[in-house]
Amino acid sequence: MIKTADSVWNECLSFIKDNIKHQAYKTWFEPIKPVKLAEEALTVQVPSKFFYEWLEEHYIKLLRVALVKELGADARLIYDVRLENTYSSNSPQIVKIPSSNRKPLKTQKKAAPLESKRELKNPFVIPGLQKVKIESQLNPNYNFINYIEGDANRLARSAGMAVANKPGGTSFNPLLVYGPVGLGKTHLVQAIGVEVKEKYPDKTVLYISSEKFTQQFIDSVKSNTRNDFIHFYEMVDVLIIDDIQFLSGKTGTQEVFFHIFNHLHQNGKQVILTSDKAPVDMQDIELRLLSRFKWGLSAELQPPSFETRVSILHNKLYQDGVEMSEDVIEYIAKNVKANVRELEGVIISMIAQASFNRREFTVGLAREIVDKFVKSTKREISIDYIQKVVAKYFDMDVATLQSKTRKRHIVQARQLAMFFAKRLTKLSLASIGSQIGKRDHATVLHACKTVDNLTDTDKQFKKYVEDLTKKLTF
Repeated sequence: MIKTADSVWNECLSFIKDNIKHQAYKTWFEPIKPVKLAEEALTVQVPSKFFYEWLEEHYIKLLRVALVKELGADARLIYDVRLENTYSSNSPQIVKIPSSNRKPLKTQKKAAPLESKRELKNPFVIPGLQKVKIESQLNPNYNFINYIEGDANRLARSAGMAVANKPGGTSFNPLLVYGPVGLGKTHLVQAIGVEVKEKYPDKTVLYISSEKFTQQFIDSVKSNTRNDFIHFYEMVDVLIIDDIQFLSGKTGTQEVFFHIFNHLHQNGKQVILTSDKAPVDMQDIELRLLSRFKWGLSAELQPPSFETRVSILHNKLYQDGVEMSEDVIEYIAKNVKANVRELEGVIISMIAQASFNRREFTVGLAREIVDKFVKSTKREISIDYIQKVVAKYFDMDVATLQSKTRKRHIVQARQLAMFFAKRLTKLSLASIGSQIGKRDHATVLHACKTVDNLTDTDKQFKKYVEDLTKKLTF
């Protein structure tokens, strides 16, 4: 019997109906209409974008099982979504959106090396007696399919694929991916984790930010469960830590990470890190830790080329089920150069304007959004830049600003540099002090309080703060 869109969908509905409550079936499945069957791809029409998002969030597993049952392992689902209130005509616009079509990442179970009958504390607060459940913390949408390759990321992406194929078994251990904000570091390392989970379902993968890791360590010290914290992380097969530079100045966290890293590396486990700078440029990180960062591969991400930016935009538009003329896409690609996140943000803003304000996708609309978007995106400011601006403002060189002299005008310049570093960067007080004349965190704290006090009581000093604020933020 030849399969049609109707016959396949009816078989799927029979299966779905037996597996969910009647009211849910009536609400979410009866309004769906089969549209087209092309090989393993079934296209169905849904009433709205919200409807599609609800299905993807709550019923994707059920839909996948039903489709695979009818069309085989390569089954794909495509939604025809009716966009109401669109700009072009009285009839609603239809857009095609592919299902994420990815299996949900299952909770991972790991045998805990318990030396007594007490529970091993899991810093993610999902304890068990003999099995510890470990949520991977991965986003399945951050995958290699959505990660567009170009000259600027080819080395990092190729190394990531090699690690995903053989975690812990390549010379890329650790794999450190570094580069400025918004270039896709988090996407790439999560894609490695997602790929590992698909190829090796039994391997335990864990993604975490360095800030969350630090907070968990602090909590474990307070609750006297430091050893449990260490044992938990030593059970992981693939450990992914984002923004490792935030360990700067945190000696206790660096020490515990050093021991976890050694254990994982010696046991053939994979460590993956991201940073906004290369190891050689990291400040206030212990040398023994920096040396380990250099054991494997440090791969830099650079701003994408024009061709790659166009490909990224095409991919984003395809995922969102939106068509846009080539001249509009090229205008955006030519004018948003440094940041993939900004590219995607412009597209989201364009779709919002078209949907809610009934505006055409034109170069004029693109120009309007790009001008606002790029202007309002804050530039990443470094401590080096802050010190140069402050030193130039007070007509001195950076070495003088960092020196040990107690001359009043130099001390005030140094205090202002510390004040703006705390205000405009995410670095710790210890790291700021270390980079501005090798001071400690207490000195930085005192400098910030002094600047606040003088701003309230000294008109001339207040003008210094206002002038430097303009120079550093505009």
